[in-house]
Amino acid sequence: MRARDIDKENLVKKTAIEIIGKGGFEHFSINKLAKACGISVATLYIYYKDKEDLLSSLATELGRKMGDAMLKDFDPESSFETGLRQQWLNRYHYMIENQSISLFFEQVRTSSYQEQFLKAFAEDLKNVFGKFMDNIVARGEINAMPLEVYWSVAFAPLYALIKFNNEGQSLGGKPFKLTDEMFWQAFDLVVKALKR
Repeated sequence: MRARDIDKENLVKKTAIEIIGKGGFEHFSINKLAKACGISVATLYIYYKDKEDLLSSLATELGRKMGDAMLKDFDPESSFETGLRQQWLNRYHYMIENQSISLFFEQVRTSSYQEQFLKAFAEDLKNVFGKFMDNIVARGEINAMPLEVYWSVAFAPLYALIKFNNEGQSLGGKPFKLTDEMFWQAFDLVVKALKR
């Protein structure tokens, strides 16, 4: 049995992420991946036992990386506005600096791999963000609300702007590039909407 080549394995991951991000899971196959990487199908089986193993591994690994990025420099003891600002910056930087991963996440969100992706970082995030939410509600900075309502108001605008930016167009196909001014304008509106 041949030894694992880390560079080749990273190429396989990177290429799989790009293929899935651009064309979705229905346009992805092991043969297509091997051809895009310039390797044999047999070489892929050194790294993954099958397509399911590859996709499950990617969902878990990328979920962990996203979770780590979301927690960077985040303090659950911070004020509502400070904590939310850090969250927006963390998510924005990660998604903009990793556009192919952002597109991959869009595909994962509507697939059977979503659960694995979320599970990879859910427990750590749940504890940290749960503490943050408890603190800001206890201090009277925001009203108590279901997590889904909070998330929809706090982050959906950010993800919509990132998606427009990554696709290069907004509604109706109009060219779009996210600017700092638009980013902070949306952030300020979100803060106003949630702050007590």
